Amino acid sequence: MKRLRSLPARRRRFVLGIDFGTLSARALLVDVDNGEKIAEAVGEYSHGVIEEHLPNDRKRLPPETALQHPADYLDAMAQAVRRVMREARVKPEQVQGIGTDFTSCTVLPTRADGTPLCFDKRWQKNPHAWVKLWKHHAAQPEADRINAVGAKRNEYFVRAYGGRYSSEWFFSKLLETANHAPEVYRAADRYIEAGDWIVWQLCGRERRCLSAAGFKAMWVYPRDGLASDKTDSLPFDYPSPAFLAALNPLLKNAVSEKVSGDLRRLGENAGGLTRAMAARLGLREGTPVAVGNIDAHVAVPACGVTTAGKLVMILGTSTCHLLLGDERQEVEGMCGVVQDGVVNGFWGYEAGQAGVGDLFAWYMAHGVPASVHAEAKKLRTTVYQLLEKRAAALKPGESGLLALDWWNGCRSVLMDSSLSGMLVGATLGTRPHEIYRALIEATAFGTRKIIEAFTSKGVIIDELYACGGLAQKNPLLLQIYSDVTGRPIRVAASEQTCALGAAMHGALAAGLYPDMEQASKKMVRPSTQTYQPNRLRKPVYDQLYAEYTRLHDTFGRAPNSPMKVLRRLRAKAFAQE
Repeated sequence: MKRLRSLPARRRRFVLGIDFGTLSARALLVDVDNGEKIAEAVGEYSHGVIEEHLPNDRKRLPPETALQHPADYLDAMAQAVRRVMREARVKPEQVQGIGTDFTSCTVLPTRADGTPLCFDKRWQKNPHAWVKLWKHHAAQPEADRINAVGAKRNEYFVRAYGGRYSSEWFFSKLLETANHAPEVYRAADRYIEAGDWIVWQLCGRERRCLSAAGFKAMWVYPRDGLASDKTDSLPFDYPSPAFLAALNPLLKNAVSEKVSGDLRRLGENAGGLTRAMAARLGLREGTPVAVGNIDAHVAVPACGVTTAGKLVMILGTSTCHLLLGDERQEVEGMCGVVQDGVVNGFWGYEAGQAGVGDLFAWYMAHGVPASVHAEAKKLRTTVYQLLEKRAAALKPGESGLLALDWWNGCRSVLMDSSLSGMLVGATLGTRPHEIYRALIEATAFGTRKIIEAFTSKGVIIDELYACGGLAQKNPLLLQIYSDVTGRPIRVAASEQTCALGAAMHGALAAGLYPDMEQASKKMVRPSTQTYQPNRLRKPVYDQLYAEYTRLHDTFGRAPNSPMKVLRRLRAKAFAQE
């Protein structure tokens, strides 16, 4: 724990950032005048990710299900914030503002007052009444339906999302509920992003973030000819009742009845902390709370990026690729392009890979033999460290392996969660560290594919930035990414960029800075570490990337890809149980 320094503690001003991830909530207290980290703490979700069965119910959940318990968010937040305040020894009135971010697209149904539907005993055993986490992929058939109907009707959202709407996003999950649990759909008064819901709980007002609406919920431009128009009166809108009714008649009035609300820009004040929540968190009633935000998005200004042309890679369980631009372009497989959607004043682009850290964790848990675990224990190191050391000693191409990084589906550029992973070239002589390196290289090739999708459409990318857990802990990964892309990569100075970015938005909500550029200048420390590409490795990686692209297109673009057939057989087998 760092001691407070500079100004006397009683005169210093602080902001609180709360980062809601896949498994935990992290609270970070920072000095608003210089960005110094004062204290941080983590609260774990007691139920984690609900994939096998609901609490107190042994019925098996369908494949690709990923749910959560909304009470975990409140409990983890309270635990983390109280610990931070206790360790920092600052007074509640010194906390000037609160900002939050949330892993997205994570959706839940509620009553009109914000009470989650799964809190009601009548719905506790229905999975559609629970939070559907971002990586809930059971709605892929609904996403396919949305894309087919959207293309037939020439709906604008199809182009706004790079050609395909994802199973991870808002209306896919809403349609899944309407299709499979219409009684739950009817019982819900509101459907809301968890990031907006947590703000509702903090300040007692339903305030929705335009960023989440634009990137995940089809709140897009319905007409053409708007690419360079930067006025404040552009005709953003949700999908029409006619389109929604074509998906399922139940959804006809979904927007007006269950979705639309008070949309606010990033950094706006959503309201003051309620008395009840202030007591629960140990903070001051009325403390300004910023409009909610998406976890990866807040990391962009926390990396010091507030201008166009810099691609930020947030490397965690998944990877999000965020980019600011001066104009709107249509890019295959992008997760959306939203004006003021990442930093006010710019078009925000998003792309991503659905499995990166999760892919490595899966391999460590299920693919690495017990002998390697035993050896790591004997050497008093971790399995990760042992495999990384051995993988780093390999030359590009030496393993003879090539992989596709779709163990959790493909987010960009194919936008298809029914795709799956692949490893090519394995022999009886293949060893665990060789597979580990091949998986890292596969994620690097996936990132290169995303970069080329943008640059091929004229979107400028001058610099690469990296942040997140993997950027801090896995130097081999960043070196491979630099070698594969042929570009230098700057690493963010902060280890907690999402929580810092949330805190920076809290500073804007409190009126402490006029805009994010000024907040960034004061609160973000410059990068001190840069990975440079090794030009000698580029020719081999270019060859491997060409083969990756062949696999990518053969297995990813074919309508009857073996991957899709296998998924259908799996679903059929489950249905027959």
